[in-house]
Amino acid sequence: MLKEKRVVVVMPAYNAEKTLRKTYAEIPKEIVDEVIVVDDQSRDRTAEIARSLNINTIVHSKNRGYGGNQKTCYKEAMKLGADIVIMVHPDYQYTPRLITAMASVIAEGLFDCMLGSRILGVGALSGGMPRYKYVANRVLTLVQNLLLGYKLSEYHTGYRAFSRKLLEKLPLENNDDDFVFDNQMLSQIIYAGFNIGEVTCPTRYMEDSSSIGFHKAVLYGIGVINTSVTFRLHRLGLLRSHLFAPLDGTPT
Repeated sequence: MLKEKRVVVVMPAYNAEKTLRKTYAEIPKEIVDEVIVVDDQSRDRTAEIARSLNINTIVHSKNRGYGGNQKTCYKEAMKLGADIVIMVHPDYQYTPRLITAMASVIAEGLFDCMLGSRILGVGALSGGMPRYKYVANRVLTLVQNLLLGYKLSEYHTGYRAFSRKLLEKLPLENNDDDFVFDNQMLSQIIYAGFNIGEVTCPTRYMEDSSSIGFHKAVLYGIGVINTSVTFRLHRLGLLRSHLFAPLDGTPT
């Protein structure tokens, strides 16, 4: 526990057998009460390795996608009484050593959401981020900041921490089951008036790290822009979206 708050780490996993052990080894067990791995029908030994590490392991009966995986992650964490939930990918791209820092900020009540940003500082490209992904990240983030009326260094990190209050408020089941889930969730957080903090996160791009292909990356970019435009139109009253309608009336 941290500041008498129960900390649960969730790892949405798909074919992570080569990196799961390394990721798990860096989790600060002194403050983390529970670790959950949700295996989205991997074709390798991800679930077997997770169980060998005595990790609470859930295996989907069919592949539900990255967003669908996260929905299960957060539901299970809440069932375990989590006060703070931290999502870290088991592909070892993000170091779990920042968990204590991210959880502490939430435990102190300073923010309800913390992001591990690869863009703050100068580590993204030196950490191996492909240049085209870096450029796409910067362009999309610029557009999102303008449309959402917020200011983040990036919206595309997979390293996130949330308070229980935030997770109880968001209509996550209304979100997509694919990669755009991440951006829909952040848009909902901003719409609901929760504050988001960021911490610099070193990044490691290795052969074992997961990465979406070019076609999916293009679809993701389109989905991101669509989510941001929908946010703006809904806030202006020109469109009613299932993503944000349940949050109407929330102080912003």
